[in-house]
Amino acid sequence: MTVAPSKLTTTAPTGVRFSMLLLLCLLAMITYLDRAMYGSAKGDLMAAVGHPEKHFFWVLVAFQIAYALFEVPAGWMGDRYGPRITLLRVVGWFSLFVALTAFAGMAIPGTDVVVIGFAVLIGMQFLFGMGEAGAFPNISKAIYNWFPENRRGSAKGTVWMSARLMGGLTPFVWVLLAFILGLSWREVLWVFAGVAAAWCVLFFVMFRNHPEDHPQVNAAERDLINAGKGATQSHEAVPWGRILLSRNVLALCAMYTVTNFNWYFLMYYLPGTLKSQFPEWNGTNGGKLLLALLGGAPLLIGMLGCLFGGLLTDRYIRRTGDRKWGRRIYGMLGYGLAGVCYAAAAVATGGNLWVFAACLMLVGFSNDLIMGPAWATAQDIGRRYAAIVSGTMNMIGNLGAALGNLITGLILAAHTVKVTVDGVEKEVVEGTGFVICFAMYAAVYGLGVLSWLLIDPTKPVVHEETVVREQPEEQSW
Repeated sequence: MTVAPSKLTTTAPTGVRFSMLLLLCLLAMITYLDRAMYGSAKGDLMAAVGHPEKHFFWVLVAFQIAYALFEVPAGWMGDRYGPRITLLRVVGWFSLFVALTAFAGMAIPGTDVVVIGFAVLIGMQFLFGMGEAGAFPNISKAIYNWFPENRRGSAKGTVWMSARLMGGLTPFVWVLLAFILGLSWREVLWVFAGVAAAWCVLFFVMFRNHPEDHPQVNAAERDLINAGKGATQSHEAVPWGRILLSRNVLALCAMYTVTNFNWYFLMYYLPGTLKSQFPEWNGTNGGKLLLALLGGAPLLIGMLGCLFGGLLTDRYIRRTGDRKWGRRIYGMLGYGLAGVCYAAAAVATGGNLWVFAACLMLVGFSNDLIMGPAWATAQDIGRRYAAIVSGTMNMIGNLGAALGNLITGLILAAHTVKVTVDGVEKEVVEGTGFVICFAMYAAVYGLGVLSWLLIDPTKPVVHEETVVREQPEEQSW
């Protein structure tokens, strides 16, 4: 598509871009709802397929590998065909597999044949990851299409804030549906799949790939969005070599691997950790709800990190004009603080519930300070190939997540012991296992601080000829 300048107008810009952002935020929430629920569902799910809960990390590894491998192809689809059709494919696919997962361990009616056992569950999670891959790269592409350059970090931070919000609320929602309202774990999964399907209908009706395609966007909003954006062609050849061999892109990928390696403990392992390490709180519904809220609290606090990280990076750049350090500073700050907080959590393991939970809440906040700068940097470097560069970053990052889940799972499994509680034998993880994991995460964050120094957001993979337009100064978004 070639972006053509429109005549300057004194008419105030319409606000359609905010409706598009709302749709993208809802999608981010749904993706985290359908992934974070495994932190609460894994016990029932593994019991249904006849395996101990400590083996669940193999399911997570299968998901993360597929999610990583298909990020770039899904990003290419977004750059080639637009985020609208690509995101509809993404959400339709993964909502199907969330619904199918609810049948795990069930026998075919009238027989003893179980189709979805442990091995099939692992395969299904690979397909689930394949389907969900590309959600955030194409969200990134949509933001590139719909927001001016100096507001993309804020928009991306808002998307990640929404994702963390839902991820943090998911344990609470699970307890509310499963324990308070009495739904079975299978019924909860079907509810979640239905929410994703409903979003597809709404997105199909409301979303368009570009402002030029939307009948409610006026010329002033198009000028505001497209100011300084390069003129592009919709079907030009993708410079794969320049993208995949770029030292800047490789540094970006190394940086994002740090987040993915360390962060998934908070989503997949923390809810179960709190229940097993602080069993005295499990006796009442109130106690269960409290542990569920604390289990999701790092993600809830993290949403503030996503918001502030995006706002601060854009504010710094607007005030100084220094894009390089405007992205770097908050990435380095976030990783440094997260490493310190994980080290503190290692010291607090086995002690007071509130101190332990507070350390991990601060990890969530500090880690998520980098989300807005990281994804905005991918847009800065990728420009019209923003979905491909974002997908490459997320692909390598999620291979790091698979490695992190594998190593974390093996460490925790090695420190799992059997104990008898009220005459019932249970498996619990010794505190030493968590101390080892937290110390490892802190060291990895230290490497992440250094990785930001290798990234230069001012050097795109392909330089564009820009079409200069007058941008109204009073319009902040």
